[in-house]
Amino acid sequence: MPFGTWWRGDTLPDLPSLPAFSACVSTDVPLIARLTNLSQKWVRDRLRAGNRAYVAFWDETPVAYGWVAEREGYIGDLHFSFRIPERNGYLWGFATLPEWRGRGIYPRLIQTIVRQEESFERFWIGYAPGNEASERGIKKAGFRVVVDFVIVDGHVAGLTLYEDSEYARASAGFFNLPIINGERR
Repeated sequence: MPFGTWWRGDTLPDLPSLPAFSACVSTDVPLIARLTNLSQKWVRDRLRAGNRAYVAFWDETPVAYGWVAEREGYIGDLHFSFRIPERNGYLWGFATLPEWRGRGIYPRLIQTIVRQEESFERFWIGYAPGNEASERGIKKAGFRVVVDFVIVDGHVAGLTLYEDSEYARASAGFFNLPIINGERR
């Protein structure tokens, strides 16, 4: 699972204006539950655990969402959890409703979060291998993809660096994982 990062002070690319787009943090449990297809209890539990939900709107229609964690991250498909270091934010669980895809909503939602979550110095976001749309959106938002998980016997064992940089090396501390392979091309 590749991961990208953006650090405070990095530039955010200018994206063409979408006057109908807006996004904000939301605590509207029924709305979040409806958008995410999760139970209201599950949404409340996520919010209580220190996660924040962001919702993107097209005019007044909710069209996408994503989560920000600041205490603990969890990747369900890999049964992998990790403590999030102070002043770091983990972006996860994003989706754009199918009929709204292809309009540039995802990178704008990511940039909105980066702009609004001013207490974080570093942000981290991953995507499923082969999910080219997510990769494009993450890069378009200004993130650089720097590492990938090394999976051994179905478990996360470490990291492979995509580049030899402070950004890539910092991922070892973020995930509390060893760097198993050097730079990957």
